[in-house]
Amino acid sequence: MKKSYSLLWCTLLALTLFAAGCKEKVKPISERIAKAWTAETVKHGSTVVYSKAGSSTVPGYSGFRLTLNNSSGTKTVTYTEWNGDTFTGTWDVEGETKLVLKGLTPQPTGSGGTIEFTISSLDDAKVVLTRLTASPKTGGTINEYTLSNP
Repeated sequence: MKKSYSLLWCTLLALTLFAAGCKEKVKPISERIAKAWTAETVKHGSTVVYSKAGSSTVPGYSGFRLTLNNSSGTKTVTYTEWNGDTFTGTWDVEGETKLVLKGLTPQPTGSGGTIEFTISSLDDAKVVLTRLTASPKTGGTINEYTLSNP
């Protein structure tokens, strides 16, 4: 009888360890964020200025694009703002929560060629980014972008 219990416990332990080892590995943020993103909602400070689903005080955000490519280890970015200005450069993720666009040409106003965002949330179809510095083009506000991957 003791032998049966020991065999049962060993079998349950083996099954548990096997099941724990079969969990799907989560890809790094730098792989998950490397997509073409468009604006779903945008806030200048605490004011919603654009909503894809509703009315907008800044309708130009319908043309906003953030395209993060990661091919052959080269991370390139194309960033199109609400007014149609387009910038190209490179990008990287620092830590788990910071997206850095750097070497942007032409340099966005007051940026020195670098724009940094906090990544508030990220899933396969949506990312929420908050710009770390005020945007001179939007009246010096800290902007929050909820972007979707169409």
